[in-house]
Amino acid sequence: MTTRDPSTKARILIAEDDPGVRTSLTRALGFQGYDVTAVNDGAAALEAVDRSLPDAVILDVSMPHVDGLTACRLIREKHRHLPILMLTARHEVSDRVAGLDAGADDYVVKPFALEELSARLRAMLRRNADDQSISEVLTVGDMVLDPRARTATRGDREMNLTKTEFDLLEILMMNVGIVLERDVLYDRIWGFNFETGSRSLDVYIGYLRRKTEENGEPRVLHTVRGVGYVVRPPSDSDWEDRS
Repeated sequence: MTTRDPSTKARILIAEDDPGVRTSLTRALGFQGYDVTAVNDGAAALEAVDRSLPDAVILDVSMPHVDGLTACRLIREKHRHLPILMLTARHEVSDRVAGLDAGADDYVVKPFALEELSARLRAMLRRNADDQSISEVLTVGDMVLDPRARTATRGDREMNLTKTEFDLLEILMMNVGIVLERDVLYDRIWGFNFETGSRSLDVYIGYLRRKTEENGEPRVLHTVRGVGYVVRPPSDSDWEDRS
């Protein structure tokens, strides 16, 4: 992984087919000190990333030639740590989860406030910089997570986790035995608190439970009702009671 010289401007790639939105974002982020490149479709975004790797990508979901979700998946296959922010006009949680499952770090729903987009972009860049300093392999019981290699195993099997699932499990394993509140997890994973009533966190907790308990292993990811979630190593009795 290469790191950016902190004295240089962060390079942002915008892929947006609406010329008004594209121009407004380019100007606004340029005024904030970013080095901005803008293209009008997903295919051009893929070419731009291959030509010169940016520090972050902003992708509209609905674009011609190659849509944003496809572009996101293809970029993520090559660049595991590149921050990606999705722009979507869809308000349903399932549509937002689709974007996160495609590998996006976060999303903003149109119409959006520039201040919100800027905050989410800063949070993504900050988290990416923090991630580059993480090297410790995390172990809880028979579950092992390697932040550098982006691998997660339970016993002798590898767990195939999406980026969001991995990041969520990593934060919980870094705080083993400590109950993390829902608001804290939203802020740490998505960089901004979701609207009241969002169920995205619960959806991802469900995904993680299925994958961490796939072969009937004892539960390590627990719910503390009314508070949040915690990872605890299984006790001997948990293993004995396993079906």
